[in-house]
Amino acid sequence: MLALIYVFNYIDRLVISILIEPIKLEFGVSDTAIGLLSGVAFALFYTAFGLPFGRLADRIGPKPVIALACIAWSVMTMTCGLATSFAILLLCRIGVAVGEAGGTAPSVAMVSALYPPQRRSLALSVFLMGPSLGAVIGLGVGGWVAEIWGWRTAFIAIGAPGVLLGLVFALTVRAPASTTTVKGQARGADENWRTTLRSLLATPAFPWIVATGGIAATTGYALGTWNPSFLIRSHGLTMQHAGLLIGVGGGLVSTVGTLVCGAVTDRMVRRDPGWQIGVPLIATALSIPFGIAYFLWPTGIAFQLGYLPVPQAFLFYLGFGFFGTWWSVPCFGAISHLFPAHRLAQATAIFVMAMTLLGVGFGPLIVGALSDALSARIGTEALRYALAASVALLGLAVACLAIALPRYRNRLGAAEAHAPEAVTNPA
Repeated sequence: MLALIYVFNYIDRLVISILIEPIKLEFGVSDTAIGLLSGVAFALFYTAFGLPFGRLADRIGPKPVIALACIAWSVMTMTCGLATSFAILLLCRIGVAVGEAGGTAPSVAMVSALYPPQRRSLALSVFLMGPSLGAVIGLGVGGWVAEIWGWRTAFIAIGAPGVLLGLVFALTVRAPASTTTVKGQARGADENWRTTLRSLLATPAFPWIVATGGIAATTGYALGTWNPSFLIRSHGLTMQHAGLLIGVGGGLVSTVGTLVCGAVTDRMVRRDPGWQIGVPLIATALSIPFGIAYFLWPTGIAFQLGYLPVPQAFLFYLGFGFFGTWWSVPCFGAISHLFPAHRLAQATAIFVMAMTLLGVGFGPLIVGALSDALSARIGTEALRYALAASVALLGLAVACLAIALPRYRNRLGAAEAHAPEAVTNPA
């Protein structure tokens, strides 16, 4: 149920990327304005509400927070389809952001309470299939619905199932006992948010893991927002074709990559806990050349898949999609090993807030602004080079992981020697 809710979290978040071109046409706005709509406005409000919802989940338990958040963001997604102006659409997207701020961190805390450390990466990989499967449905189905019935209907059709899902979750799912213990609530309630924040950020390796998530998400959200437009502008695909390729093709490859990442990480961590950071370090480095090749490869069709043309460049995107997700699962897993249960939702909220503020906030906006700046010289190909530049940012994420690796290993070693219960959650 948590995995399914997370899928719809990303469906509602990503569907706007396949609807950019018709929204621009109807409201007459620039790429920079679209970057504001899908990026900065969403990120600021998501970030503002992320830590409060994380603290609330640590105090009262994650289940009610997740259920109400799912219903809220789904309703607001549906209202996007009723917007009569760009300003109203912007306000509706802010509503989606506030709702989604209560979804991820409490869910990670709940998953971590259900599984012991040696199985947690695989469990988290199942949960974190949300972005990949969300892309399959949000881009694939969203593009198909928009092509036939229009972009407004796509918002309504994509948002409606989440309302039912939130109600079913609230009425049928029982939370693990370890997420609702009185002792955990009391320990979390004794501190104000400033004290908690300072304590979390003072934990060795954690700031570098947070930085990794923020930088990697900047690239991820930039690609997630602008990738369909790139295929439409540079490779001549239709909105439906672009959605199917990225959503179904890329989404399925990313889903497989996420699951393989979880299984590999759990296996390697049994040999050495440092592989919790080493696995994403190596995989992220491998993803960079695939991503740059995808955006810089010249136009040309490799083959026809039925009526669907597959560009040669898209073959490189499959490699990027497979390895490009490998930073997420191990980083969430590392956080679950660093912190006790009464702080886990808050620590996860900080990580997700960094991903959202930098990724959602600046990724789409930077690429949109860079595309606008280059368009006078390059024209429609400006987006190609703006996206290639965003992939290069992953080099900084690799550097952050390299710095985090020895700190993470030393932290776990010291904690196991003195107080093992401080770094692992009760299963």
